[in-house]
This record gives sequence, C-alpha cells and structure tokens, in this order.
Amino acid sequence: MRWQARHIDQFGKEHRSSFDTWQEALDHLSKAADQSTRAWPSRSAGNKRVTFYAAQMIERKRKRKKRESTITTYEGHIRNHIAPFIGDRAAGSLRRADSTAFVDHLLGKPSLRSPRTVVGIFKTWRILMHYMVDEDVALPANIVSRIELPEVEACDEVALTPRQVAAVAAALRKIEPRYEVLVWLAACAGLRASEAFGLCHTHVGWLEDRICIQEQLQRGKAAPLKTKASYATLPVDHFLIEQLHAHMRRFRSLQQISVIGTALGARKQQQLARDELIVTDHYDRPVRSRDFNRKWRQAVLLAGLPSWTRFHHLKRFYTSTLGASGRHDPKTVQALSRHARFSETWDTYARPPMASEGLTVTVFGDVFPRQSV
Repeated sequence: MRWQARHIDQFGKEHRSSFDTWQEALDHLSKAADQSTRAWPSRSAGNKRVTFYAAQMIERKRKRKKRESTITTYEGHIRNHIAPFIGDRAAGSLRRADSTAFVDHLLGKPSLRSPRTVVGIFKTWRILMHYMVDEDVALPANIVSRIELPEVEACDEVALTPRQVAAVAAALRKIEPRYEVLVWLAACAGLRASEAFGLCHTHVGWLEDRICIQEQLQRGKAAPLKTKASYATLPVDHFLIEQLHAHMRRFRSLQQISVIGTALGARKQQQLARDELIVTDHYDRPVRSRDFNRKWRQAVLLAGLPSWTRFHHLKRFYTSTLGASGRHDPKTVQALSRHARFSETWDTYARPPMASEGLTVTVFGDVFPRQSV
C-alpha cells in the first residue's frame, strides 16, 4: 500500500485510497474522474432560481395528469411559504442548514398554529428538493434528511352514532335543505364530499337500489376519482333511494324526476352535465366546497357534535356500521368502502367504538369451569 490516490467529488468531499502499485492508483483516479464527469451536475442548472424549478415541477405534474387537488396544495405551499422564504436564491446554493432554517421559519409564523400544517408544508419542500436533484442541481445528498420536525399529535377521532348522523342531517335541513341528502349519501353509501357533489340522476339505479360512482366534482367540473378502487357500482340500502326520491321531488324539475323509474343507464363514461346533478346550491349551480363547508360547520354546532367533526367522518360511519353488522365478510366491507388496501378499511375507518357498542361478552364464563368462591 505504497501509493495513495486522492480525489474530490462533486460535493467537495475528499476521498483517499491506498494501492500496492502506481498503476493501480492511477487506474482508480481515472475511474473516479470518469464517474465524476458523468455524475457532475450542470453548473447552469444550479444558477437558476428556486422559483424556476418550482414552476417547472408544477407544470410537469399537470402534464402527468396528477390529482388537481394535490397540485393545488403544492402551489399554495410554494406561493405562500417557500417562495417568500427562499424563492430568489440560486438553486445550487441551497444547503442542509436551509432546510432547518425553513422549519424554524414556519414555526415562527403566528398563522401556522398546527404542527400538522408545518409538516405538510415541509413535505412539499422535500418534494421540490428531490425534483431539483433530478434536474441535475448540485445539492447535498442530506439536504432534507434527519430534519427535526414538530411532533404531530393524533387527532381526536369522532365515531358517529346513528342518532348523531340523524341530528346533523336535521340541522342541515334547517340551514340549507338542498344539502341534507349529502349526509345520507355519505353515511349510507360512503361517498366522499366531491363524489356526492358530482352524482347525477343517471348514475342511480332507481329500480335496482344501486349507485354508479365514476367521477367527482371539483371547482364545478368533473374530475377523476381518488384511486382506481374508488370506481364502483354499489348496492345501497333502499332507505337511501327513498331519501334521493324525496330530494328529487322537492328540488329538481319534472323532466329530471321522470328518469326515476328507469334502470341504471349505460352512460358511464360521459362528462356530467349541470342539469343532471342531483344536488345543486341555492342558485341551481354545482355545489362549491367553500359554501358547503361553511354550512357544514354551522350544522355541526347546531347538532351538538364536536367542533372538529368533518364530513369525512360520515364515510367512517358507513364502514364501521357495515363491519359491525356481522352481515358482510371483511373483504366485502372493503369492496363496498372502495378501499385499495385491506388495512385502510380496518385500521383507519372501522372504528372500535362502533363495533363494540351494545355488545355483551360472555365467552370466558363458558370457557373456564365454575368454581365456588
């Protein structure tokens, strides 16, 4: 080991290796130089600003047809937090200390009171850093690794009872009667809010007690569903069909009501039309999330539910009620809940309070022999 070969990599770190002969050391340096030439990022890439790569990342995700709601979240995080903090910096000048400083910056903002929000924004930061590395920007390998983030406490989950579901439906009936049926669509069919907004009367098998879920409504337009498992034609309780009947008779036109009594149509790939929607707002327009969420919060308070009760808790009620009924096997509950993973159905949605409510445990008295005390 008489000959030592030294070289510096693209991140400025020095490497030393020892060899028996001069030729072996020279070959090692030649190989390292060749690898460094291929792996060394472009200098011009690092001179571009962070905002340039942020806009490029958003545009590329749109071209890849990523979910619009996810892209909107990224845009908001970049516009409101990342760009003001470091947007004008040259991308190649970023270091690991900037990631730590960004977290401290977020924690110092009075408007960001939730640690969960800080963690969510940092996830967007991490995705942007990885994107810049993929674009040949010379960033340290550990720029986002082992960054200490605030602890996120588990949210207080709400396990709704049938009485609470009925109470919030009655509250919405007082605040905005058109929105009451949305509660029944979520609680009795497991529809997400945007799926219920986009449900058309041609998607309902009025004689078959079925609902075809094939699209959702976002920003007033039809959009793809969350996952492949979300697409389904579900059997539903006739109770829900009765609620839909009552809603149609009260709020929709005679022409639209005439479709009731026909079977589920073959229109499964066309875009929804405004006059085909089951639920519309007070002005007969597609439901906007902002308007519904405001009225939902009012209904939650009026019904006496916890203030953190979300509309999505109705979907959890749907899964929990199916699982606790004992009438469907676990895989059927998963299919009806439209979950891609079995663990999602039973670890996240099927809450123990609903499954154990009203039960009496007597098995242990039968297992062990009676003993006199």
